[in-house]
Amino acid sequence: MNYTPQELMVAAAAREIRDGEIVFAGMRLPLIAFALAKNLHAPNAIGLFECGLMRDTPSPELLYTMGDPPNIRDALWATRMINIMGLLQQGYVDLGFIGGAEIDRFGNLNTSYVAGDNARATKLPGSGGAGDIASLSKRLCVIMAHEKRRLVERVSYITSSGFGDGDGWRARVGLPRGGPSAVITTLGVLGFDAHTGEAILRSYHPGQTIESVRAETGWDLRVAPDARETIPPTARELEIIRQYDPQGFWTR
Repeated sequence: MNYTPQELMVAAAAREIRDGEIVFAGMRLPLIAFALAKNLHAPNAIGLFECGLMRDTPSPELLYTMGDPPNIRDALWATRMINIMGLLQQGYVDLGFIGGAEIDRFGNLNTSYVAGDNARATKLPGSGGAGDIASLSKRLCVIMAHEKRRLVERVSYITSSGFGDGDGWRARVGLPRGGPSAVITTLGVLGFDAHTGEAILRSYHPGQTIESVRAETGWDLRVAPDARETIPPTARELEIIRQYDPQGFWTR
């Protein structure tokens, strides 16, 4: 069965969503992952969108931005950004999706700037709501490209907190809940050790191996004892993804 790397990532992301959860859906691939999960195994999930929207059904059309009219139409709640972000602070959000330019072995994300040659830094878009989502969601799912320059030993700047420097860090700095639970990349899926907060390879995508994933990782990536090949998208998953994104705007 033919599918793109992005379609595989959407399917893997949708599998992280549990029925009945409140999900901070984010942009790009997570928008499609939310629609896929709602259609298959999580009909009672609720989607939150940073622009001030809450939906109990996925948008009927492909979203290019979360504020597109199809996302506003038939929304369960169309409100202000501060009200949606307030749900995060109150602890209502079960799962948040974000991306990043860099991530390190403890799941800290950088979307602010990266150091360059001659002590110059490349400025990136910054946090937006990502810092809040990473700090306050009960679980965090990261979607990003898997390259050695992106998965680094230590990020240049912590925009969105993961597990800091390891065991107990979040509690020490006043973040008693949450932290990353999955990083879905173009090569595999990482999880995190519950005790140390360190990333662990959970699965490698078809066509990859444990060795090829580790070779594109900027630290000595640990491997779960039961690490296996990522389950490819099913025919039904691909059908729904392609119904939602027929031109492959996000998934090609």
